Amino acid sequence: MPTTVLWALPPVAVLALVFLYPLALVVQESLAPGAYADVFGSEAFREALVTTVWLAVGSTVGCLVLGFVLALIIAFVPFPGGKAVSKFIDVFLSFPSFLITLALLFLYGTVGIGNGLWTDLTGAETGPFQFLTTPWGVLLAEITYFTPFVMRPLLAAFSQMETAQLEVASSLGAKPLRIVRRVILPEALPALAAGGSLVLVMCLNEFGIVLFTGAKGVTTLPMLVYGKAILESDYAAACVVAVVNVAISVGLYGLYRVVSRRVGA
Repeated sequence: MPTTVLWALPPVAVLALVFLYPLALVVQESLAPGAYADVFGSEAFREALVTTVWLAVGSTVGCLVLGFVLALIIAFVPFPGGKAVSKFIDVFLSFPSFLITLALLFLYGTVGIGNGLWTDLTGAETGPFQFLTTPWGVLLAEITYFTPFVMRPLLAAFSQMETAQLEVASSLGAKPLRIVRRVILPEALPALAAGGSLVLVMCLNEFGIVLFTGAKGVTTLPMLVYGKAILESDYAAACVVAVVNVAISVGLYGLYRVVSRRVGA
């Protein structure tokens, strides 16, 4: 047996034991008689699928727009502490998602700082900030948490740009918005494609943010898996939803690879 095959056997065996075997068990459990028909025919699954997709797409669009603007400011607008902010983004990427959600709850939750100040000043029984328990609260939390995942590749791309291009465009009388549209944006497309694809896949599989916001009526596919498996003990249905979620994620990853090759990411 070739030496390369011997070296490859241990990692392949670990991968098969830790990932492929559990995944095979999930697929096997999902093949219970009538499981797919029952899940696909349920209103809860269809609503969870639609909610998952629109939250993921909305969060990705928000992250792309906000991340692009913030990365532009950090990279091309000199201001005190700019390098520190850039370094903080690297640290932010290591934060767990529920930590950001808890921070938003402390600020805008029902008994958070914002509502507390409002009730103290006006004497009202409740404050005006009630959106965190709605889909918009989940959207805000996901955009807040995932935007740095778009900014990081953008900042790396901007750091490699030739400043001479910007200087030439400026000397020819191009306005800042025109420079961004004609010079910076084309260079940023591969980084935007990479960051946006990553955020889209992560949002599709996000569980902690939806759980910790406590948004009523917001059930995504990961939340549906949790509900079916833990609350209802319907493991066949939970495995069906999990298989669908994995299939969507893998399909999007394949699409990302195709797009990244075409844009040169």
